[in-house]
Amino acid sequence: MAIELRQQLKLSQQLIMTPQLQMAIKLLQLSRLELMETIQQELEENPALEETVESQTDDQPEETPEKAPEPSPTKEVTVEEKIRDDIDWSNYIEEYNTPSRVSFEGEGRDIPSFETFTAAKQSLGDHLLWQLMMTSQDPEDEKIGSMIVGNLDGDGYLDVSVEELCGLSGYDCEKVESVITRMQTFDPVGVCSRDLKECLLIQAEHFGLNHTVITQIIENHLHHLENKNYKAITRALKISIDEVVSAVNIIKRLEPKPARQFSDEEPHYITPDIYVYKFEEEFVIMLNDDGMPKLRVNALYKKAVSRDGDVSDSAKEYIQEKLRSATWLIRSIHQRQKTIYRVMESIVRYQRDFFEKGIAYLKPMVLRDVAQDIGMHESTISRVTTNKYSYTPQGLFELKYFFNSSISRVHGDAIASASVQEKIRQIIEKENPKKPYSDNKIAELLKEANIDIARRTVAKYREMMKVLPSSKRKQF
Repeated sequence: MAIELRQQLKLSQQLIMTPQLQMAIKLLQLSRLELMETIQQELEENPALEETVESQTDDQPEETPEKAPEPSPTKEVTVEEKIRDDIDWSNYIEEYNTPSRVSFEGEGRDIPSFETFTAAKQSLGDHLLWQLMMTSQDPEDEKIGSMIVGNLDGDGYLDVSVEELCGLSGYDCEKVESVITRMQTFDPVGVCSRDLKECLLIQAEHFGLNHTVITQIIENHLHHLENKNYKAITRALKISIDEVVSAVNIIKRLEPKPARQFSDEEPHYITPDIYVYKFEEEFVIMLNDDGMPKLRVNALYKKAVSRDGDVSDSAKEYIQEKLRSATWLIRSIHQRQKTIYRVMESIVRYQRDFFEKGIAYLKPMVLRDVAQDIGMHESTISRVTTNKYSYTPQGLFELKYFFNSSISRVHGDAIASASVQEKIRQIIEKENPKKPYSDNKIAELLKEANIDIARRTVAKYREMMKVLPSSKRKQF
């Protein structure tokens, strides 16, 4: 069999991701905060891109530089306020003419920076080591305490055993155990515990509740307490149900996570991308442009490219590349805003009842519905609705929230799954706390409301809403 080389001319079509298309897709799926960070980074890296001045009018051409306003003539400062006659000048001179410690120390020195006066949040480890150093001057205790602090988890519990700490530190287990016991009494009380039971017992002892029903429940019946099996606790301790309930109410006030107040998690604030207002009988959509830089192409670089002979070929190629990048970014941002507006406009048309009446009137809708309505692909709609939030008359919602699977009614049209969850939440809120509804009972009540779903579907929606089952919702 002979092998030979041949040349063939083949014509084919294929989809190529141009840099402009790649940038448009990238910007489309960014959140508002990520978009502002991307714009700021591009402003720092691309000299051909600049931010317009707020005072510039829209009809002014980009190439025309702004004229500096003529300085207004300086007016002579005059003091028109008259001095009052009833001022006690003797007290004034004695009070303000007395040299103070600040005036002497501040002379000839630099003014301290603002960061000197800002408070930094103290970590749990620093707080515990400070207390250990205040109670003991032994360097061995400080070394053991540092190892203990280094093995605490996010809730303040000790992750390793005493034997492991002994092996790592080289000290005997009795000394390590004494340091752990001492640190467990530090603020916050219960920190450095090995488990939940030890944490709660330490707090009970701190509040003077030793040898009571509370400590008996924590030591021997914590599993019954978790399942709210108060009758089993009553039979085991031979006490009344009222005593058990009173003890449980005190246990509920103890802190199961001692390090909660030292958490380093920062709150994430959501800024809506779109505002939806109702004006008269129509809904008005407004894009949130607050804080968004207004971009334009630098006129100096545009003129440099247009002039022949003044700029070298390599410099002209560099400038043209930066101009293209700046132009693509500006067009991609405009296209992004336009696409988000069209998607929200379509959502408002489909979900008008929701915007007027509330969550119970949310209709089932999928990405394909909006894609067909505005003539775009489903993947584009998915990117637009990711990490985008809208402020509506019913509250703040992510755009993904409006897309729900449908659930068939017994008689009539389908209903959105979010509306069913809202219905379940309303049923649970109206139930008797002493006799909460089971999942079967909730399914029956929903069927009476023309919503036919199974018990396991009720359980799935209840878990999605982080609602406990009926056995743990029961109150005494």
